[in-house]
Amino acid sequence: MTSLLHDSAQRVQTFLAGRGFPCDVRELPGSTRTAQEAAATIGCRVAQIAKSLVFEEAFSGEAVLVVASGENRVDLLKIERATGLRLRRADARFVKAKVGFAIGGIPPAGHDTVLVTLLDPDLRNHEVVWAAAGTPFAVFAVDPYQLEAMTGGKWVDLAEARG
Repeated sequence: MTSLLHDSAQRVQTFLAGRGFPCDVRELPGSTRTAQEAAATIGCRVAQIAKSLVFEEAFSGEAVLVVASGENRVDLLKIERATGLRLRRADARFVKAKVGFAIGGIPPAGHDTVLVTLLDPDLRNHEVVWAAAGTPFAVFAVDPYQLEAMTGGKWVDLAEARG
């Protein structure tokens, strides 16, 4: 584990360690802001990136976290049919206020508040996936099956059909 992490990355590392997850946050020289950038910097497939996207639930105004495979686009109608949640895009100010992290570095866990979290089953196709860790340069590797315990999330088919 790196001892001199950026404050946001250290928050994620502290959260993971405090809950017994054997994940080490690493800060990298290249950007991990997008799934494509992260895969190129890490040297993995885009599908192995666990991208954390925050949406606003239209009725309650609450933040909802979707952790999707980097190669998938999220289908909001599919999510609504499966969960009853009507999600809409959230702006950067909403995201920062609700989760405590800026877009481009949102981790799957360790937020300011507990979030309803939906997990992409396609992440389970990999032994290891990579998630953001608080900054656009920080990541950690995780067994995708640990994401459920880490986030309290629910596995939901949420990917747009590829055509």
